[in-house]
Amino acid sequence: MKSSKAEIVSRVHTLPEVSFEDHRLTSFSGLVLFIALFKRLQLMAGLRRCFRSVDRDRVFGLARVVQQLVIHVALGFRRLRDRDYYADDPLIQRALGVRKIPDVSTITRTLAAATEVQVTRFRKYVGELTLDRVETEKLARITADFDGSVLSTKGHVEGTAVGFNPKRKGARSYYPLFCVLSQLGMFLDMLHRSGNVHDSNGSVGFIRSCITALRTRMPRAVIESRLDSAFFNENVLDLLEDLGVEYAMAIPFAAYPGLKHRVHRRERWRPIDDDWSYFELDWRPKTWAGRRRVICIRRRRAARRKGPLQLDLFEPIDDEFEFKVIVTNKTTSADNVLHFFNGRGLNEAVYAEAKQFAALDYIPCRRRVANEIFTCSTMLAHNLGRELQMQTSEPTRRTTPTRAPLYVLKTLGTLRHLLLRQAGRLTRPQGVLRLSTAASGVAQREFKAIYEALAA
Repeated sequence: MKSSKAEIVSRVHTLPEVSFEDHRLTSFSGLVLFIALFKRLQLMAGLRRCFRSVDRDRVFGLARVVQQLVIHVALGFRRLRDRDYYADDPLIQRALGVRKIPDVSTITRTLAAATEVQVTRFRKYVGELTLDRVETEKLARITADFDGSVLSTKGHVEGTAVGFNPKRKGARSYYPLFCVLSQLGMFLDMLHRSGNVHDSNGSVGFIRSCITALRTRMPRAVIESRLDSAFFNENVLDLLEDLGVEYAMAIPFAAYPGLKHRVHRRERWRPIDDDWSYFELDWRPKTWAGRRRVICIRRRRAARRKGPLQLDLFEPIDDEFEFKVIVTNKTTSADNVLHFFNGRGLNEAVYAEAKQFAALDYIPCRRRVANEIFTCSTMLAHNLGRELQMQTSEPTRRTTPTRAPLYVLKTLGTLRHLLLRQAGRLTRPQGVLRLSTAASGVAQREFKAIYEALAA
């Protein structure tokens, strides 16, 4: 029905008077979804098992502080000082089971009191929650990808060093090694390292522990892995072979003149599609014991010609080739191996999402152990954001050649914007606790569906 201008337009001249009163209002009524998830996963009980030896004589134990960090990150805050903006929020206090939220100094002191044993337990617990989801999905094929990521800082933080840092050259940083499960887009584990180490530093033991954990939980599943050229060494390849892992790993073929010469002088290349072509060979470095399947791949690309140009004419383009050499123990076709290896790029989206929406790249404290716990907490927050949606949805994909995630889910930032940051009020009519929220329309339907599924 058409409306007149007088029915729509309202003249506004006066600003309202603003008052601040305690009506048990919350800006984050959607947090009740995470509270239901915490209860379903028995999160606090699990955290207490990780930190029981340091929580005995503390009012705010490390388990509660870690839970606060998970909530802090899930709601979109980064700096620890930002807790001042929700310190009086009644729903957050209820989620933590406290009447007063710990301040920044209490958080940092509590984090710094942790030991390596507690940190190891916490890392293992984060991985166990991911493995629980793997068991629930009954995955027949699990892709565990390993890669490092730079976490930069401006200050002199314990354990940081100047090393590989393409975005902030010369800055001190950590360089942790992560294991991500591609089918779920979730973190399995992390190896904390200083910023001046090589990508493969400590990788043999870390890969062994991750694969062993997967094999213990899913003994019949096919486990596979993709690694970049930094991991190319005989020890890593022998380990993957011994563990029965199907792998595809890039070779830094420019470092091997003999292999580089064979690639560049090759004339007959078999086409994969209009862009990619390949040939295969059995090759090994001279000091290695056995030969392995090596697939040499090239792609035609347009490269701009260097040097001075005539600006009044078109810019000339030369067709050059981009080369890639992959070592693998897979017996499938070169086409499938190429798509499988190129699927590593999907995991970059996991790191980008965790850094942008879960503060994975933030270093809050001067103590290394405190920063390690914070990083594990951000991994947990990212995983819980995906777990919240997986609990109430069904997979939308099957296994693809690139091993794309089985679920198409919202990012933690989108989930926060649409559901978590909803205004609400806590009341007790006739002694029954009630949360009244302002969610409406699509948000109301999604909110209700998730909450009822988790609280069932």
